[in-house]
Order: sequence, then C-alpha cells, then structure tokens
Amino acid sequence: MGLYVETSIRTEMDTLWQRTQDPAQHQRWDLRFSEIDYLPRPPGEPQRFRYAVRILPFLTVSGTGISAGESGGADGRRVSVLRFASAHPLSLLAEGSGYWRYVPTPDGIRFLTGYDYRPRWGRFGAVADRWVFRPLMGWATAWSFDRLRLWCEHGVSPARSLGHGVAEVAVRLLAVAGVPALTALVGLPAVAALLPTALLFLVPPLPRTPAARRCLRTPPGRRSTSVRTQVAPALLATLERP
Repeated sequence: MGLYVETSIRTEMDTLWQRTQDPAQHQRWDLRFSEIDYLPRPPGEPQRFRYAVRILPFLTVSGTGISAGESGGADGRRVSVLRFASAHPLSLLAEGSGYWRYVPTPDGIRFLTGYDYRPRWGRFGAVADRWVFRPLMGWATAWSFDRLRLWCEHGVSPARSLGHGVAEVAVRLLAVAGVPALTALVGLPAVAALLPTALLFLVPPLPRTPAARRCLRTPPGRRSTSVRTQVAPALLATLERP
C-alpha cells in the first residue's frame, strides 16, 4: 500500500469499531470526508456507500465505494477493507483500495491503515499527486487518527478538537508575525527573529490538539508481530470494484 498510518488508542474495541464503521460517526472525525452515506444492502452482500469531499464552499467532489469487515478470531483482532472510486472530473483520485486493522494490545488498540490509489490527469496528475496530494492525504489521515484518539481517550469531540487546532494555528501565526516586530522594537537586527520564529514551529501542539506527528507514518520494523499488519487482508480480494 502506498500510504500507511498507525496510532495506539486506549479504548474499548466496540467503541473504536462503532466510531470508525458507523458513517455518521466516521465523517465527524475524518478530515478526508465531508459526507458518508451507506446505501441499502441486500443480506449477505458487502456494504456499498457514497462519499463526498467539500473542496470549496461551492464545490463538492463525490465518489462511491464498497466495504466489508470481519473479526480476526480468538485474539480479538478485527479488520475492514474497502474499494473506492470517483468519476468526478475534478477528482485527482480515480480509484483505490485500503484496509483498517484493529489489533488489541495490553495498552489499548493498535489502529492502523494502509491504502493506495490511482491518480488521473496523466503526467500532470502523477506529478501533482507525488508532490502535493499524496503528502496531504498522508497528513490528513494521521491528523484525523489523532483526532479520533482524543475523542476515544479523553472525550474531546471532533468539533471541539478542530476548534483547538484552528485556535492554536492562529496563535502560532500571530506569534510568528509578532516576533519580527518585537525585535525591531527593541533594536535587534532582523536575523535575531529567525531562531524564535523557528522555535514557534517546533513547539509540540497542546495535548488536546490533534497532531499528525503523533502517528506512525511508516510501517514498523520487519518484526514477526508487525508483518501481518502490513499486508493487505485477504478479504480485500473478495471485493469487486465499486
């Protein structure tokens, strides 16, 4: 899979499962989606859904998907898989697939994802995806996972944690803008503002503010316990394209 994100969440399996599998709850914490709607499902069939991403207040890109989930046996592991696609001409993402794994540990649950997709728009799309869209998707996934962690562990609602994030960014930007003015006011050379400005970006986010940096962004070492989580589940092969 092209993108990998992992976090550890101290919560009950059923709580995490519900907040990731229920579309009404999923869309509350996942920055990558504005709307997720399940479609009617015949008995025994995988779940089909529609999703939408609001790019601008007046522009929404939509797509469709198909998903399935299962428990992993006596060890309590669970997994869900999906395939997704968008026919919208403004969607860089043409089609893709991915999985979520839920791995119980003594400290909670290892919650991780691996997914990849095929971009459209030819060579331009490939370049835009490599240097802009794919890094942005990786960051958005990690930020959303930490947002989910705060909700499960500390009861910080997704709306509230978003407010924390916006407020903290605003404060940092105001501080960055104020440092040069302060150094000029006290008569210091402009270069004196460089170090304080750099430190403002390096200071860790507050504990209740979501942060992508708290998530693992590359698969762990090739340990026997981690190899199973890095391979796409066999269940994925049973899904047809949406």
